Amino acid sequence: MHDEIVKIKGGRKGLQLSFAEGASFDDIWKHIEQKLESGSGFFLRGTLVLVPRERFLKEELARLQKLFHEHGLICRTMGAEDAAAAEGKPAAPAAKKQKTASPAARKKDPQVQEMVVVNRTLRGGQEIRTASSVLVCGNVNPGAQIIAGGSIDIRGTCRGLVHAGASGDTDSFIIADHLMPTQIRIANLIARSPDHMEMTERAERASIKDGQIVIEPIER
Repeated sequence: MHDEIVKIKGGRKGLQLSFAEGASFDDIWKHIEQKLESGSGFFLRGTLVLVPRERFLKEELARLQKLFHEHGLICRTMGAEDAAAAEGKPAAPAAKKQKTASPAARKKDPQVQEMVVVNRTLRGGQEIRTASSVLVCGNVNPGAQIIAGGSIDIRGTCRGLVHAGASGDTDSFIIADHLMPTQIRIANLIARSPDHMEMTERAERASIKDGQIVIEPIER
């Protein structure tokens, strides 16, 4: 039951969260807190997280939003239709359509860095190009490439070309379970892999430090 309390689905707007029916708020809170504090890299800083509006009391929602904010994420609510889609259920007919916010009100929202989630292996010749961050649940094979405006997290082996911070963001980073790319780029810096690389047992993170790309082991 514990693994199914919180379900995460990637979408164009960010990560959509749904919750097991009957799960208490305390169980949901503990599960999300463990995910955030584990430093797994799944919740990249700046990611938009969407939760069902009708699932929580006002006070509970405020606590969740504060928790995500403390870890550098932005938490927003979604309506019943989007929440049902995240859970794979048909949406109930809306009793009354709520008035949408005016364009002026929407402009006040903070800048959100969205995330593209790819639930497959990228094969040679395939390319992901986006202004957002990218999460790949699979491998990046030789000949494949990812060009992202934000950070890149690969839940598998990276053997292709990866370019994070393509728009010039030097705070972007690249994480992979096995980081063995043909080329790494972060912002305007380039690093090439040595001719012979051994597969490591720990995940690695590439980031910019002191004006150069540095690769360090991390704990998922």
